[in-house]
Amino acid sequence: SGATAPAPAAPAPAVAAAAGDPFAAARLFVDPDGAAARAVSTLRASDPGSAQTLSRLAGQAHADWFGDPNPNTVRTQVAARAQVVRAAGALPVFVAYAIPQRDCGGGQSAGGVGDQAAYRAWIAAFAAGLGRGAAAVIVEPDALAQIDCLSSAATAARYAMLNYAVDTLAATGADIYLDAGHADWHSAAEMATRLRLAGVDRARGFALNVSNFDETADETAYGDAVVAALGGQAHYVVDTSRNGRGPAADDTWCNPPGRGLGVAPTAATGNPRVDAYLWIKVPGESDGACNGGPGAGQWWLDYALGLASRAA
Repeated sequence: SGATAPAPAAPAPAVAAAAGDPFAAARLFVDPDGAAARAVSTLRASDPGSAQTLSRLAGQAHADWFGDPNPNTVRTQVAARAQVVRAAGALPVFVAYAIPQRDCGGGQSAGGVGDQAAYRAWIAAFAAGLGRGAAAVIVEPDALAQIDCLSSAATAARYAMLNYAVDTLAATGADIYLDAGHADWHSAAEMATRLRLAGVDRARGFALNVSNFDETADETAYGDAVVAALGGQAHYVVDTSRNGRGPAADDTWCNPPGRGLGVAPTAATGNPRVDAYLWIKVPGESDGACNGGPGAGQWWLDYALGLASRAA
C-alpha cells in the first residue's frame, strides 16, 4: 500500500535519551508454546536442519494481537496473556486491532467491531483485561494511514475512537503507540497531523512498518521527520519482523516471496527517538489468501522457514 511520497526528512530536535522508554530495561517474552516453537519441536526428529533454521524465528519475541470482536472474549484473552507474560518477568507487547471498518472493510484483514459504541466497550474490555502495570500497546494498525477510505462522519468517529483508546489504555499504566503506517504511504507532515488528531500528545508515540517490509533506515528517517513535525517529543517503535531483505521489487505487501527476518527485537536502537525495534507482525503468520498463503493471521510453515532462512 502507499499513496503520497514522504517529505524529505527534517532534522529532528535533540531529545534526551529515550526518557521513560518502556523497553530500556524490559525483558521481552519469547513464547515457548507458540506456533513456531511447536513447529521446531515437530521438525527436530524429521528435519533437524529446518528445525535449526526455524529456531532463528522461534527464539525471538513478538507482539500478541487481539481482534476478537466480543468484549468478554477479548477481556479474557488479554488477561490470560498478560498474566503469562508478566509471570515470566516480561513486558506485555500487545496490539489492539478491532476498529470498525478495519482494512477499509474489504481488505485481507477486514473485520472489527460494528460501531463507535461497540468499540468503546471493546477498548474498555481490553483495558480491564490488561489491568494495571507496565505494558506497551500498539493501537490499530492501518487505522490512520487508511482513513482516506472513510466518509467524513466515519473519519470523525474514527478519530474519536482512537482518542478514547489512547486515554483508556494509558490509564492502565501502559505506554501507547498509535500506528502511523510506513514511510512510503503518507508524508511526514500529513501523518503528524493525523497523529495529533488521534491523541498522540497523550501517548508515548507511534509505531511504523507494522506488517510491512520497508528498510529500517528508511523508516527511521521517516520516523524522525514525523517526530520533528510533532515538535520533537514523541517516540516510536519500528516493526523489523520481516524487513531483513527489504521490500519486494514490485512493493508487493501481501506475502511477498524472498523476504527475510529483520533485526531481532531490541531496545538498543542507537537513536534516542526510537524506543525499540520490535517484531510486531508475527513472522510466519500469513498476510492473507494471496501468493499461496492461507487466511490472514494463520500460521504458514513454508513462509516461516523462508523468512528464517533469509534472516538478516
